Amino acid sequence: MPKLSRRDFFKVAAAGAGAVTLGSILDACGQHLVPSLPTAGMPASSPQQPVPPSQSPADTLSSSINTGLSPTDTLLPPPDVVVTCNGEPEALVRRALGALGGMEKFVPPGANVIIKPNICVAYHTFEYAATTNPWVVGALVRMCFEVGAASVKVMDSPFGGTQQRAYVISGIQEQVEAAGGEMTNMLSFKYIPTQIPMAEVLKTTDVYEDILKADVLINVPIAKQHGSAGLTLGMKNLMGVIKYRNTLHNNGLHQCIADLNALIKPQLTIVDAVRILTANGPTGGNLGDVRKLDTLIASPDVVAADSYAASLFGMKPEDLDYIVFGTAMGLGRSDLQNLNIQVFQLEA
Repeated sequence: MPKLSRRDFFKVAAAGAGAVTLGSILDACGQHLVPSLPTAGMPASSPQQPVPPSQSPADTLSSSINTGLSPTDTLLPPPDVVVTCNGEPEALVRRALGALGGMEKFVPPGANVIIKPNICVAYHTFEYAATTNPWVVGALVRMCFEVGAASVKVMDSPFGGTQQRAYVISGIQEQVEAAGGEMTNMLSFKYIPTQIPMAEVLKTTDVYEDILKADVLINVPIAKQHGSAGLTLGMKNLMGVIKYRNTLHNNGLHQCIADLNALIKPQLTIVDAVRILTANGPTGGNLGDVRKLDTLIASPDVVAADSYAASLFGMKPEDLDYIVFGTAMGLGRSDLQNLNIQVFQLEA
């Protein structure tokens, strides 16, 4: 019998363990609807008139899953992953953080916080699902200040267009500033060569100084298809904090993503699935590739958050090598069948 590689071992183990129990979890938010995507174009919408979902992502909830009570009213242990469905962005954020113990669990008074969304391009508004939902980001800024944060900065380094234009076109700058936060340009001279002792491939990389010095880092990717990585979720979103990210594509992208996550460890990951981009990612450009799910996934464990988020696209954790490698490196958990996953359907 041929010897299994480390990667193949984790893929086989994860596939066998999660085949049965994961299905009941996904049904709770209607995620099995996603593989059969409509091909017709989706009409554009404005911030005042969001696109209505064709079907609620949380039509039915399993009776075995917590669906409405506060964790303080139940005997459930603290959740590893929280999923909120069927609500406006700020309501989804607040319910998810409430179930995790509140923003105060992650942001102490006086903390300097950085929020890292995905703002990869300067030529699509949020409806195209290439950039993180601006109201999700704004809600996080507001909640950080509510628990006493000293500062909240929001930043990303787009590869399509300028930072200034991307911040405006995405709608994120408006919402951040309305909440009292600061949109910050990532300046080329502020990247610091940094070693990654645990790395298999990416032994050193230039990391943005503010990211390294932040008291709290909140990672807020949008869930979308990606031509090279399969999906862009929380782990891959952290590529936006390094200077020469294009080199990762030529040196074993998936292991490099895992290596980077061994260095950059957000206190909280919120996967934005209010809209998801199902094809032609990461930049998109066709509303027919967008599916509105009105869903968020929140966890202090970026590997666990990504593992659940993969299900939105009909995938399993073992289908994404960076999750497999991250699990093997001990960066988080992908064994969804053993995690405490709480799903909350908000009232329409």
